[in-house]
Amino acid sequence: MIKMRVSTVIPCYYSEATIAKVVTMTQAEFDARGIDYEFILVNDGSTDGTFLEIEKLCQANERVVGIDLAKNVGQHGAIMAGLRQVSGDVVMVMDDDMQTHPSQCMALLDALDKATDVVFATYPKQKTAAWRRLGSAFTVWSMRVLTKRPKGIVSSSFFVMKRFVADELVKYNGPYTYIQGLIFRTTWNIKNVEVKHFDREVGQSGYTLKTLFKLWSTVLGFSLLPLRFVFFSGLVVGCAGFIAGIVLIIQRLLDSTMQMGWSSLMVTVLLCSGFIMVSIGLVGEYLGRLFMTANNTPQYVEKLLIDNRLLRRAHDADGR
Repeated sequence: MIKMRVSTVIPCYYSEATIAKVVTMTQAEFDARGIDYEFILVNDGSTDGTFLEIEKLCQANERVVGIDLAKNVGQHGAIMAGLRQVSGDVVMVMDDDMQTHPSQCMALLDALDKATDVVFATYPKQKTAAWRRLGSAFTVWSMRVLTKRPKGIVSSSFFVMKRFVADELVKYNGPYTYIQGLIFRTTWNIKNVEVKHFDREVGQSGYTLKTLFKLWSTVLGFSLLPLRFVFFSGLVVGCAGFIAGIVLIIQRLLDSTMQMGWSSLMVTVLLCSGFIMVSIGLVGEYLGRLFMTANNTPQYVEKLLIDNRLLRRAHDADGR
């Protein structure tokens, strides 16, 4: 493992019962190895006591930075807010619910060597519902195809990366943030490490089928493959229709009594119309995202920042 200072970014969403435990246990792992550290805790629009807990942690430890966002922007937007505050050589991103357990973080850090820029955690046995696992499998496959990620690499919300990767990620200012997509377009020096996946200690996941689909759709900002697929599919359908038209003309010329089918005509019209509408919708989605980006739609709005690191550095300087 490289000697490092670790900045740990944790997006927090209704985690008043767990965030203090996550920070305390992770800090203990760092202290046991003599690792310098800081925590960037981002409250992603929680309306419970999550930010109060973050404020307490900031007061108790000068190495903890607290960010309160004005509204919920989702996990990836909250991570971007945290990445813009890091100062360490290595950045670790983990969840706030104890599923990405602090006891497993050193396995990721130990795997980060000179030839590796990013290490993603993978889970042999996930503590999630079957439909979530099925959806994750589809996402892994589709994202690999669309973002051209290296084969055999699986991404997750628990990972470590070198500072230059984080610096590259925060250059992205678009409103549709997909952290893994940004990573894969930055570097392919990536590896996986198997870690244990723990049960969620409190509550349930904030992701619904709708929010998971919305998250998956962010890949449209990182790939032109769907547009190319629509183009070639339209080309195939057009050629098939042209050939079918020639066949029908020949049949009609050879047999003047042949009846032209109304039902087959309607099926063809419906299929082609549906394909055209889907194609226009896909192009419209790209244009809409381009418009939102050009309109400077923010990734997040920072309501409050608690950063005592400058005070700690001043104390350190006085001590010297």
